[in-house]
Amino acid sequence: MEHSLTRSCQKSIGDVHKFYMQIAIEEALKGKGRTSPNPIVGSVIVRDGKILARGYHALAGQAHAEIEAIRHLPSLSDASSATLYVTLEPCSTHGQTPPCTQAIINARIARVIYGATDPNPKHQGQAEKILEHAGIEVITGVLSKECEELNTYWNYRIRTQLPWVIAKCAMTLDGRISSLPTQRWITSEASRLDAMRLRASVEAILVGGGTIRDDDPALTVRGLTKKWKPCIQPWRVVWSRSGNIPSKAQVRIDEFQERTILVVGKSLPLTIRDLGARGISSVLIEGGGRTLGEAFDHDLVNEIRFYVAPCFLGGPISAVGSIGLPEGRALSNLSYRLIGDDLVISALVEG
Repeated sequence: MEHSLTRSCQKSIGDVHKFYMQIAIEEALKGKGRTSPNPIVGSVIVRDGKILARGYHALAGQAHAEIEAIRHLPSLSDASSATLYVTLEPCSTHGQTPPCTQAIINARIARVIYGATDPNPKHQGQAEKILEHAGIEVITGVLSKECEELNTYWNYRIRTQLPWVIAKCAMTLDGRISSLPTQRWITSEASRLDAMRLRASVEAILVGGGTIRDDDPALTVRGLTKKWKPCIQPWRVVWSRSGNIPSKAQVRIDEFQERTILVVGKSLPLTIRDLGARGISSVLIEGGGRTLGEAFDHDLVNEIRFYVAPCFLGGPISAVGSIGLPEGRALSNLSYRLIGDDLVISALVEG
């Protein structure tokens, strides 16, 4: 049964717009993990308090959310006097698909309401000009914060040409990351499951060549329910100075071998930039200590997620083998939570 706005919701025109934009956000989330290198976007078409059609961007190269919603109209004549809600400013240039602005004009939509503006300065605000020139009313900024948060990583890449980088490690209280002598893992099973959810939220996982040689990790997403499991295995990036990666390493021979990128002889900053050029919007650096140290030394990290186990280990392998930054780096948006006996620290790294 389609949503309709009840009298109890009709407090103001602004509330009406928020009501339908929230439904468009729910549509957008259906494409989560499927659309890279594109953003996730949702749309609904409304007339006389009734949703006539919905759409979302399902896969890169396929129709955008607005086009999908227009296709699902019972009749194109229904578009006249209808309002189209969409979470992101409609595209105004021809990419893999024709511009959505022209499709909206052709459908004779009466009004367009969008949440987030396109972060690309070349396109930002162009949809509003094009649609208004065609006689279509445009309203912007409805639930803009919520709509922008749908595509935090993508927005960052579009603005900077770089992926959002998250540094993750599991370590002991004395800052060591090598395994305990009597067990493989430092942190608890519950913490490792939480880290799997983090893996599932990014487009690429990066480790150094030493980690592959020493631990032979699969770098896959495992043990998650359907709600958390990504539709596409994240890229696995192996950054190596020597290129000495065993031919039988899991990342080279398993079912996801085509999702492995081997980078040899490039600096880490150049590697991160190249990943952004590939359309990868988020990278999780999982180590080892030398790789994490390089990431911090070159100011590549946007966010941290550290899992700290309540034990001491000693030994030479530190979590972050950094030479250190003279001025250091401050953290913001700090959060602390316990998973069993483990402490999880999350924060943004200030530039």
